[in-house]
Amino acid sequence: MIAANVGFYLIQFLAGNRILSPLALVPHDTWSRGTLWQFATYLFLHGGVLHLFFNMYSLWVFGRDLENIWGKTGFLRYYFIAGIGAGVVHTLITPFSMVPTLGASGAVMGVLAAFAILFPDREITLLVFFLFPVRMRARTLALIFAGLALAGGVSASPDGIAHFAHLGGMLVGILYMKRSTVFSFSPGRDVRRKWRRLKRQNESRMRAEETVNRILDKANAVEWRNSAGWTAAN
Repeated sequence: MIAANVGFYLIQFLAGNRILSPLALVPHDTWSRGTLWQFATYLFLHGGVLHLFFNMYSLWVFGRDLENIWGKTGFLRYYFIAGIGAGVVHTLITPFSMVPTLGASGAVMGVLAAFAILFPDREITLLVFFLFPVRMRARTLALIFAGLALAGGVSASPDGIAHFAHLGGMLVGILYMKRSTVFSFSPGRDVRRKWRRLKRQNESRMRAEETVNRILDKANAVEWRNSAGWTAAN
């Protein structure tokens, strides 16, 4: 996905604004002209190098563990459902907007939400203003981003950010993971099964380590007593 996004950005850079008209998401056009493909194509366009970098870096940070659990197919399915869902939510809330929307942020926010659900206590380090490291749990980070998206959307902040698309990506992703009846398929069951298996394996490994440690401690105690001229009773 990172390679595809970078490749599309290079095409966008070479083609200029001509590519934005048919491929960027324009809410008014999706229902008035039937340009439904824009719900998918807008995910591969970006507003600049920094926009692309932050999205792809976040995708790499939060997407690796999800792909390890779901597999490539499951992860791609989730990514596109979250991204397309983000576009649908944005269109439903701003149906008459003629402003092109572009970027993978909605899908990436969905990835962040999934990461926070599966790894809520994983600590993430953020560089505030690229200088000050701040550590927080994944759950806290996701809640902060969701709060910012909601506040920005409600206030209609003129910052050029599709806040409801961000929030929509998170909500649709969460619904998808929770096996909502909105969708006919969901990785939720497989995720929980794999997660339980990983948890059992981890618990078994910890029990085995504790058993080995007890045996070693007992052996060390016996060796110490023998070296001191004592005889072990057991």
